[in-house]
Parts: sequence; C-alpha cells; structure tokens
Amino acid sequence: MGVVSDSSGIRINPSILAADFVNMRAELARIATADFVHVDVMDNHFVPNLTFGPQMVERIQATSPVPLDVHLMIDDPDRWAPGYAELGAASVTFHLEAAADPVALARTLRGIGARAGVAVKPATGVEPLFDVLDEFDQILVMTVEPGFGGQSFMADMMPKLRLLSDEARRRGSGVWLQVDGGIAPGTIEQAAEAGADTFVAGSAVFGADDPDAAIAALRASAHSHRR
Repeated sequence: MGVVSDSSGIRINPSILAADFVNMRAELARIATADFVHVDVMDNHFVPNLTFGPQMVERIQATSPVPLDVHLMIDDPDRWAPGYAELGAASVTFHLEAAADPVALARTLRGIGARAGVAVKPATGVEPLFDVLDEFDQILVMTVEPGFGGQSFMADMMPKLRLLSDEARRRGSGVWLQVDGGIAPGTIEQAAEAGADTFVAGSAVFGADDPDAAIAALRASAHSHRR
C-alpha cells in the first residue's frame, strides 16, 4: 500500500533535522529526487529533544515535492499518531517502546491511508515483531540512540538488522527495513548488506553541494551492496 518505491527497490529518505529550517521550502526543493522526506517529531519526553508537532508537519506536507515519512519519537503514540496520518503523511512510524497496542495502532494508521511503521531503539530486540510482521509496512532499526542528528553509526546494530531480514525473508514478508542514524557513503553499504532497503540520511544529503548527486550516489551504493 502507499507510495510506489524507486525501481531499484532502494529508498533514500533525507532527514530534515539536517536541513536549514529557516529556508525549509528551498531545502525541500533540493531533495526532489528523494523517495520520501524523513520528518522527526520529538516531544522532549520519549527522547531528550524537542522538534515540532502537527502544525509544522502540515506545512511541510503542503510544500514538499516528495511524500512524508514521519518518525514519531513521542510518548503515547496510540493517541497522537493517527493525527499525522490524517494530515496526509504517506508513512507514520511510532516506537515499539512507547505504544500500548502496536498492532491496533498500525491497523488504525493503515485504515486512514498511511503506511504503518514501527521503530526499535538500539537496546530493543526485534524478536517480538516476528509474529506480527505483516501488520507493518516498515520496521525502523535505529542505528543511533534516538533524539539527536549527527551521531555516529552503530555498526553493532547490523546483526539485529540481519536477523530481522532473515525472518522477513523466511516468512515471505514485503515489509520495508529502514535504518536511521549515521547513514553516509561508507555506512550505507554495511546496512544494505545486512538487509536494509530504506535509508534515512541527514547531513550526507543536506550537507552536500549537490543533494541530488548525493542521493543518487547513496542509492547506487546501497543497490550494489544489497543483500
């Protein structure tokens, strides 16, 4: 359901945490060749940082040339996540650690018309998701501790990602496997080799002189190392 991905099966989702918030419209125009724009919503409770809420997401939705991939790092997503789907976000991801009923919430998001994603922090195992893989369109394996951009890639998350990829293959699941944190030309290869197909990249895209070229290079690198 939802957005048709790039023909390579690889998706590059630049994170606006690395963008110039003062010139957001222009920044979004620079990533028109991306698959989604990754929008981090933080509430200063679930993670120790505060970004923005529905009003900002609604404005981004109205101006973005690509669909929104909203990542909710917030408490009580069972209450708040559906509102982001109602704003028109193509994908809404909430944290397994914060949700009271992840499956019910995913079904609600899908019912509204959004892709339903679930995220796990570095310390959280993926095994509890194995029996409910088909309830989700995307699983996000965090490759940094959530809360701040610019952190170093945690290579020790790759065995967890590979485990999840193996299980998805065994079950014939079409769930997208996303990684977020420290994704750059070198680290994207490791994540692709471990089974990821959807990549959140911040400064590697917005910090580049030519974001379109950076997106193309990341996509090509991931494709060539795809598991």
